Amino acid sequence: MLLNDLRITIIQTEIIWENKQENLRSLRSKLEKLCGETDLVVLPEMFSTGFSMRSDVLSESITGMTITTLQQWASEFNLAIAGSYIACENTSYFNRAFFITPEDDSVFYDKRHLFRMGGETEAFAAGDKKSIIHYRGWNICLLVCYDIRFPVWSRNVNNEYDLLIYVANWPAGRRSVWDILLKARAIENACYVCGVNRIGKDAFNIDYNGGSVVVSARGDVIVQVPDNEDHFATAKLNLKNLHLFREKFPTWKDADSFHID
Repeated sequence: MLLNDLRITIIQTEIIWENKQENLRSLRSKLEKLCGETDLVVLPEMFSTGFSMRSDVLSESITGMTITTLQQWASEFNLAIAGSYIACENTSYFNRAFFITPEDDSVFYDKRHLFRMGGETEAFAAGDKKSIIHYRGWNICLLVCYDIRFPVWSRNVNNEYDLLIYVANWPAGRRSVWDILLKARAIENACYVCGVNRIGKDAFNIDYNGGSVVVSARGDVIVQVPDNEDHFATAKLNLKNLHLFREKFPTWKDADSFHID
């Protein structure tokens, strides 16, 4: 594999409602198969519980079982792991995205745009800081689900990131929007975009059919997992090709400046 190639694996799975132990057990069996085959594994939003609003019952600190287990597995299987879980800090609860490397580095991002239509604004606090993750020569931005609808927050200022990741619990009824926005975010930000969604039904009988995919800066699908399948797929991303594309088609040089309040 060439220097600065990145193997990224998208894991599309059914989430057992509020059952952390069983969801972690299922994940481990997948990670065992991926050892040596990938550099980064991306999971759906709230991969260990489903999109539950019971933050007071299900939340954990960054030293709790979920994160410490993922840290152990990242080291054991020599791969990075990204996703989100229900977190607590002081007296607040967050839909917290994580990026955990095999070198035991961990970066966290608290979802900024909470899905008020699902009650998320009542159960969680919103984050206010976007982080750029540095991993194996790549700059990566990790966001969560509803964030995808807000392009200013996702904006790639001066090519500060190469890969944009969205982890999600995105219902089947709005699936066409998910497909369109993933490609739009890739094209407008001149970057690779990875979107990982769940499948199955949750406790409220809401249906999820997947749509997990990796998209190029041109908006082309590189790899995807078939709808409604509990499966994973791996893509090899090339950083040199991305830089060449940005040089030949430098839309970023003409971008409007803005300020986020």
